[in-house]
Amino acid sequence: MRSEEVMFKLITEIAEKDERIRAVYMNGSRTNPNVPKDMFQDYDIVYVVTETSSFINDDKWIRKFGEVLMMQEPDKLDNHIGLKNIDYNSSYTYLMLFKDGNRIDLRIQTKEEMIKVYRNDKLPVPLLDKDQILPRTAAATDMDYHVLPPTTPMFENCTNNFWWCLQNVAKGIW
Repeated sequence: MRSEEVMFKLITEIAEKDERIRAVYMNGSRTNPNVPKDMFQDYDIVYVVTETSSFINDDKWIRKFGEVLMMQEPDKLDNHIGLKNIDYNSSYTYLMLFKDGNRIDLRIQTKEEMIKVYRNDKLPVPLLDKDQILPRTAAATDMDYHVLPPTTPMFENCTNNFWWCLQNVAKGIW
């Protein structure tokens, strides 16, 4: 498995050499200092790009990251079954597992899309910004990821639904 240092270097070098990629930032568990590091953590990476179509129409550029063991394109899958109407012109996601065990969840998004969503996450970490387009954010916090105890009505609703549905298990076994 390639080291974290090697992966970060690869992620930023690909962006530095590609004029279509104007900025790179990371979010997810690797940006949260309160999450213990482990060998299964993926790299949640966002490439801010001038346009998306050239990346989508010719995905051979992905091979630069390494030998892909398996890949998922959730936007394409969701769009295909009518779950979501995805605008591929603003963003697109590749979930990639490489032969060496590393995983990159890579989103490509235009500057306009980045401006809409960047501040929705309180833990983004800029990795590269060729044009100084990444917005400044408040101090990083993982408060949006804290699990809050349920309210009494929420708890009662969930437990009532559990017991109600449990009878279906007995019915199914019978």
